[in-house]
Amino acid sequence: MKITPIGERVLIKPKEEESRTKGGLYIPDTAKESKKEGEVIAVGTLKDDKPMPLKKGDRILYGGYSSDDFEIDGQKYIILEYKDVVAKLE
Repeated sequence: MKITPIGERVLIKPKEEESRTKGGLYIPDTAKESKKEGEVIAVGTLKDDKPMPLKKGDRILYGGYSSDDFEIDGQKYIILEYKDVVAKLE
């Protein structure tokens, strides 16, 4: 299935959180801290129809609370506004 975000939105696959510490202790779901890091899967366009400075495969940090989470074929995805992208990791 191909998904293309409309407008100034970015489709990302969030990074999976570790369920153990380096010492081997299990971390319960209630104690996990969300790092808000993910991989870009697809991007929309800017308001002036210019391409976004992100591309498929980029790793990003994101913030904000206005994202839409959904699952396709057992994989979790997030669509968020471009303005919520904080940094590109290299």
